[in-house]
Amino acid sequence: MNYSSILFIALDTHKTFSEVAYCEDRQRAEIKHFGRVNSTKAALSKLARQFTSKYPNHTLHFVYEAGPCGYWIYRLLTSLGHCCYVVAPSLIPKKPGDRVKTDRRDAIKLASCIRNGDLTPIYVPEPEDEAIRDLSRAREACMKDLKAAKYQLKALLLRNHIQCTVKDNWSPKHLRWLTELVLPHPAQQIVLQEYIQTVSERMRRLERLDNELLHHVKRWRYYPVVKAIQAMRGVRLLVAVGVIAELGDLTRFDHPRKLMSYLGLVPSEHTSSDKRKLGAITKSGNHRARRLLVEGAHSYRYAANISTEMQKRQESLGQEIIDIAWQAQLRLCRRYQRLMKRGKHYNVAIAAIAREMIAYIWAIAREVVLSHVVPANRLARVPA
Repeated sequence: MNYSSILFIALDTHKTFSEVAYCEDRQRAEIKHFGRVNSTKAALSKLARQFTSKYPNHTLHFVYEAGPCGYWIYRLLTSLGHCCYVVAPSLIPKKPGDRVKTDRRDAIKLASCIRNGDLTPIYVPEPEDEAIRDLSRAREACMKDLKAAKYQLKALLLRNHIQCTVKDNWSPKHLRWLTELVLPHPAQQIVLQEYIQTVSERMRRLERLDNELLHHVKRWRYYPVVKAIQAMRGVRLLVAVGVIAELGDLTRFDHPRKLMSYLGLVPSEHTSSDKRKLGAITKSGNHRARRLLVEGAHSYRYAANISTEMQKRQESLGQEIIDIAWQAQLRLCRRYQRLMKRGKHYNVAIAAIAREMIAYIWAIAREVVLSHVVPANRLARVPA
């Protein structure tokens, strides 16, 4: 079929409905408001058929904002053979004096911006990758809930001036000691028992999620990359899975500087005339991946060394990957010492280390692809 033009269709999506506006790809083309359709697969499929029938010589390009509703609209429209873009709401241009916001205006604005080329589509993960990301995030949320429960239990003991006589906190011995405590009031005893049960249940929940995460990651198409980047210092299983699950295919960035900028690890800049001022890091992009990298960067405070655990992680990897990891460790350990000797703040030095860490992770991921462990176009499934 020959297409002569493009028809841009903007969707202002919500839980139950979507506001629709559309325009053609030509100068001063009128942006038309289509109306409201239900946010169901049947309604959106019918919408695509209506536009295909009304504009048979046009290719349909859909666009909508990323949000809590996920990517099912993108996957539905692309499965029907149409082009679809998902854009970040924070990157949509906005006039300072525009104080009227409605669904109709949002849809018209999206159509205008996509026609003028003012929007940059975001990376949409595959369903399998999104599932691993959800599992990784659930494990992290469980860890936060467990910490909160432990803090509440310790606060109760502190208020009642009860000091623990067991050194190994939260071990089976410690939990048995907690069950033997007798508080002065029966109501407080009930609170203590509820806190103990909450901590025990969340510890079992965390263990279940750890087992499931390890089980599914070994069958994930990105497992070769996850395994390879663990050759680096400060990158163990949870950090490796979290970073790759959040970022996806790292080789889609043709240079590591673009990846650094994508993660918001580059310094902000204000340059005017002959004055150049660098500020704090931009903190744009995926905050969870950035935080995981910063956590891993703390390990480069110490001298370069290959620990027994790291040696075990490197045993089944290629020599090229091991060399990259060792080169990264030598450089980043020296860089941390130089930054501290220059009087840099500790947080500034750690951010600089995290920025270079992602460059070496990118190099390892690229080496995995080039070494044909994984095909370049799509990472292969590796059996457990």
